[in-house]
Amino acid sequence: MIKTRFLSNLLLSFIWLAVTGAFTFENFVFGFLLSFVLMWLITTNRREDKYFYRGPKLVAFIFFFLYELIKANVQVAYDVITPRYYMKPGIIKIPLTAKSNLEITLLANLITLTPGTLSLDVSDDRKVLYVHAMYVNDKETFIANIKNGFERKLLEILR
Repeated sequence: MIKTRFLSNLLLSFIWLAVTGAFTFENFVFGFLLSFVLMWLITTNRREDKYFYRGPKLVAFIFFFLYELIKANVQVAYDVITPRYYMKPGIIKIPLTAKSNLEITLLANLITLTPGTLSLDVSDDRKVLYVHAMYVNDKETFIANIKNGFERKLLEILR
């Protein structure tokens, strides 16, 4: 169902490009958003249709990840440029709510993509993720940021 909605949204976006005659990225994005809103308006069971729930969550997650990526880059760059080191490295044991291989893999990769953190290992029972971090001022705050940030938002999209 999600694939059908997405393909319909893409088709309507390309129809929008053809009708307007302006084949630009901005016009495509506008057409995609316009067709998303139109499809949302004509759908009767919006609450049951996951496409209209996951789409905005995915966009919000992308902006959240970009924010975290920029914040981590600035923190690492500042630490490299200044003469004093602010690093407090540590290996943190993060309990996982994610259960499937896909959820755990995506979470581990998102953590690794963020500068200053590196996913090291997953426990054999897949209940714990070990993460090396350059800036561990407070262990509980670090765990809460991962659990309430990356993991919660990722699971909202995948489940």
